[in-house]
Amino acid sequence: MTVQTVLVIDDERDIRELLTITLGRMDLQVDAVGTVTEARRALAERSYDLCFTDMRLPDGNGQEVIELIAANHPDMPVAMITAYGNVDAAVNALKAGAFDFVSKPVDIQMLRGLVRTALRLAEEKRSGGGAAKAGDSSERLIGDSAAMQQVRATIGKLARNQAPVYIAGESGVGKELVARLIHEQGPRASGPFVPVNCGAIPSELMESEFFGHRKGSFTGASTDKEGLFQAAQSGTLFLDEVAELPLHMQVKLLRAIQEKAVRPIGGRDEIPVDVRILSATHKNLGHLVEQGQFRQDLFYRINVIELRVPPLRERRGDVPLLSAFILKALAGKSGESVGQLSPAARDALDAYDFPGNVRELENILERAMAMCDGAIIDASDLMLPQRGARVSHDAQPVAAASHEASAAPAAASANGGLDDYISNLERTAIVKALEESRYNKTAAARKLGITFRALRYKLKKLGID
Repeated sequence: MTVQTVLVIDDERDIRELLTITLGRMDLQVDAVGTVTEARRALAERSYDLCFTDMRLPDGNGQEVIELIAANHPDMPVAMITAYGNVDAAVNALKAGAFDFVSKPVDIQMLRGLVRTALRLAEEKRSGGGAAKAGDSSERLIGDSAAMQQVRATIGKLARNQAPVYIAGESGVGKELVARLIHEQGPRASGPFVPVNCGAIPSELMESEFFGHRKGSFTGASTDKEGLFQAAQSGTLFLDEVAELPLHMQVKLLRAIQEKAVRPIGGRDEIPVDVRILSATHKNLGHLVEQGQFRQDLFYRINVIELRVPPLRERRGDVPLLSAFILKALAGKSGESVGQLSPAARDALDAYDFPGNVRELENILERAMAMCDGAIIDASDLMLPQRGARVSHDAQPVAAASHEASAAPAAASANGGLDDYISNLERTAIVKALEESRYNKTAAARKLGITFRALRYKLKKLGID
């Protein structure tokens, strides 16, 4: 079995000795040097599986080493050793291509976890595992447009390091899918992927949800509970709608990310956590920072690298592929034949702007499958808004941005009230028709002037038994 090698670059003798002993106990061979010059010589003489470099060195800085390795040894993970609390240096190192960073004083448990993750990454690169996973992503991230090809290429690059990634994009573009692919294509793929919607957790429960609590720490805490950070240990924590975090929680989250440790409510000691942070929101975080609604220091910490996922209107050529994929998936769920779009329906979709993006397309096609006669979907079955094909993007309709499909047209309302009103009208009419037909659904559908399949769809959507 080949012995894996590590290069340690630090001008402090104590740090070099600590890392040499710790890594040696992990059956790794260590070369330790104290200057940039010695590092250049070592890198020229042999290849390494992993490198640790200090930020400040007598004849230069660690940034030079990272850039040198990125240019000449792209498959070698390199981690930055930074002074306690020096977040700016860590962020700059990650942007330059560093795999991760370690703060002084070095936490041995955290160091071992980082090394294991880094060596898995190096092994996957040598074996070509990353390329195989990239092929899997193309099957789930649908689209041949230049924009989507760029997104897929960027995902492949981001998967290879541990830098926090901020995924920007409108509601419904597939930000969580992008986050999952970054996780699955990286060295943490065998660890958990833990998604959390920050806007769905009550403010008073956030600290307990994120960091856990100890038994008896507050009323109702009958047992110890792990938080989301502990649940994502050795994996990825995806903070969706991160803009919804209240300011007091932003402070605590920043500390957890910087220190790579959490303290459960009622706990005395901090618990080291090895977690990669991915975050997303449909809001403009930069504007929220300017308005004082989001902490600038947290923004810079989670936004080391930004990945923008384009809206569907910027990649119209992908609509036919997406439609075929969605219709096939719907047929698989229902057991019915795969729906086909008529030429008029294809033209209507091509002219529509999709303010709710891919999620809205899914809702439109699901509704159309229920409303159409047979397997051919016509333009009228799509029930697109009648106020013109090109719709405004300043205010997203609630129905399109929602995670749930709406029985009303997806862009029918900008405030959400009209959707509820229409749903109530439909519910009243359907219940009345069922009562008059003594709950014979075929007769009720005939009375309502819709197909039996359309009635069945509406019963399901409106929750009518």
